[in-house]
Amino acid sequence: MNQIFRVEGMTCGHCEKAVTKALLALDAKAKVVIDRLQNTVQVDSEKNREALAQAIADEGYRVNA
Repeated sequence: MNQIFRVEGMTCGHCEKAVTKALLALDAKAKVVIDRLQNTVQVDSEKNREALAQAIADEGYRVNA
């Protein structure tokens, strides 16, 4: 299932890598596309939205609906 999150605080490539790594740790088969300019993280995963949002938040970023 493809889901899009608005994420605040991602400012660099390291941020993108941290979020991607956290999401792939939750679901190794996930496809992650991050657009820092739009503050979005698009995730194609079978995991539920709450678990994906929590993985992003655990990296220190604010997830908006």
